[in-house]
Amino acid sequence: MNSNPANPMRRTVFKAVLAAALTGGTFGAAVAQKPKLDGPLTIVVGYAPGGSTDRAARLLGQAMQEKYGTNVVVENKPGAGGRMAAQHFINTGANDNVLLFANPAIIVIGPLVFKQVEYNAEADFVPVAQVTSYDFGVAVSNDVPVKTVGELVTWLKANPQKSFFGVPATGSLPHFFALMVGEQAGVKAEVVGYKGSAPLMNAIMGGEIPVAVDPMDTLAPLHKGGKLKLIAVSGRARSPLAPEVSTLTEGGIDLAATGWNTLFAAKSMPAAKVQMLSDAVKTVMADPAVQKRFTDAGMEPVSLGQAETASMLKAYKAQWEPVVKRSGYQQ
Repeated sequence: MNSNPANPMRRTVFKAVLAAALTGGTFGAAVAQKPKLDGPLTIVVGYAPGGSTDRAARLLGQAMQEKYGTNVVVENKPGAGGRMAAQHFINTGANDNVLLFANPAIIVIGPLVFKQVEYNAEADFVPVAQVTSYDFGVAVSNDVPVKTVGELVTWLKANPQKSFFGVPATGSLPHFFALMVGEQAGVKAEVVGYKGSAPLMNAIMGGEIPVAVDPMDTLAPLHKGGKLKLIAVSGRARSPLAPEVSTLTEGGIDLAATGWNTLFAAKSMPAAKVQMLSDAVKTVMADPAVQKRFTDAGMEPVSLGQAETASMLKAYKAQWEPVVKRSGYQQ
């Protein structure tokens, strides 16, 4: 138990701030009137439970609940690579306590790849806070007789009928990255999308799919447990989650990519409420104890507020939009 007498008051003030944000109030009113939240905070995830995005959302929700005393519910709405959740999210009302936990597949890549996307990420959503950053890994089933990038390229060329790459969602960054890996390897990659990381991992461990591209926090524990073989990581530097595994560049394929998980509010949410939530999340993610939970789970925690997150998204789109368009890939 913490003996610091200031902590109970600080905790009360934090609760009041978050309650004010979720009810559209102000900090001064929160302290004076101590308004109560008119319902739990819901974080919508566009993927099945158990995947990387889902686990990050749940870690955040737990930390928010502990720090501010607010009930946080993670709601999974899988389908269409996360786009179904985004399409549903645009109907969120101004008074709804709902946020979208999204990655590049939903916000950047999907709108560039799919002709029929019933939302405009820039017009319909408002960035709240970035929560994590992550590398991808390229893994193979234990049935595939390779251990390095070079051996994988040789195997794919010798077995073009088996060049299936599993990804956690169609239209996701792993999907697009898998196409680029195949292109650089000189083979035509046939991409198979799943409804999240969990079903993808079941498929590769069961030998249903020979190759998978997914975030490192999902792949590294299974690699260490001998349930699949991690061949390469997508970053420019090796991952601390599996330092023995080379980067794609080290293996002769000059590609690199990173992803992120970021909270978004619907455009209908009042600006003051968005800012309050942004400050609350940024504060939680700056807590060393919370950061340790994320790193222990194989994730890189990030503490960026609304303005910083908006700048990150702008730079990310500028990086990937010309790449996607140049590929000519569209559905």
